[in-house]
Amino acid sequence: MKENVRIGIIGAGRIGSLHARHLTTRVRRGAATAIADIRLSAAEDCAAEVGIPRVLTDPIELIECDDVDAVAICSSTDTHAELAIAAAKAGKHVFCEKPIDLSLDRVDRVLDVVEESGIKFMVGFNRRFDHNFQRVRELVQSGALGTPETLHIVSRDPGPPPIEYVKVSGGMFLDMTIHDFDMARYLMGCEVSEVYATGGVMVDPAIGALGDIDTAVVQLRFENGALGTIENSRRAVYGYDQRVEVFGSAGAARTSNDYPNTALISNSDGIRADLPLNFFMDRYVESYVAELEAFVGYVLGDAQPPATGVDGRAAIALAHAARRSLDERRPVALSEFE
Repeated sequence: MKENVRIGIIGAGRIGSLHARHLTTRVRRGAATAIADIRLSAAEDCAAEVGIPRVLTDPIELIECDDVDAVAICSSTDTHAELAIAAAKAGKHVFCEKPIDLSLDRVDRVLDVVEESGIKFMVGFNRRFDHNFQRVRELVQSGALGTPETLHIVSRDPGPPPIEYVKVSGGMFLDMTIHDFDMARYLMGCEVSEVYATGGVMVDPAIGALGDIDTAVVQLRFENGALGTIENSRRAVYGYDQRVEVFGSAGAARTSNDYPNTALISNSDGIRADLPLNFFMDRYVESYVAELEAFVGYVLGDAQPPATGVDGRAAIALAHAARRSLDERRPVALSEFE
């Protein structure tokens, strides 16, 4: 059995560079042996910073490298499916950032090829590895909260993404809420049967001009009868707002935001604390390390990963259901997307 996994990174943008840094400094049994980006300078800069020996512009060439056992697909969403299929056919294991694709038909094609090839495939839902959310899941699974009855997720970004990104993101539900859809299934340990979504444009009119929204409330009905609510906003002036509460028949569990420190300053003007960590690169840094370690362990023979291709598809189906609900102003059953 191999002692480590040699990983080629496709995409040298923000998330690709983050994974490259972690693979070269913190992930046990994993090594970044190559990086590819259509922007050669981006790949070169990342490789020079963290010490990756091979730099390419063609992702297919990276997939075919003999010193690459697995690929981490961190390129633009519209390339994920094609590259995942190419890697699977080449016998290379795949770590794919979310979403696998915007189209459920293409997602199904990817999953079919993955199954046919026998390679190992994992989706990058890093929040499953967050220490706060993992604790809530443990409490639900252990029965400590009794029968889960309601779930409430608050997820607000400190500010909207660049409008050029919004144009290709697939919309708020597929880009942002998709994490919360996955967390809803993960925390409750149950599938969602119905979605009702409402939303509006309260942050940036340019987002609305593209047919998207920047503020949303999504109601969920789970197959076991439990109810859920997801609150999203593209703007929180006080920082990255990431909170969860599960309420059950025997109690409740709630997580708050992560802060740079827990110091409270008290004086005659009041009691003050620092603002929450400002964005996902800070808030979820440890979860990104943990998910790569889980992928490496999975490739080396560990049990099934916590985020499978089936999980990836389920979150995308929920996003499509939410968009249909928003457009048609009605509850939408997930059976419409089977």
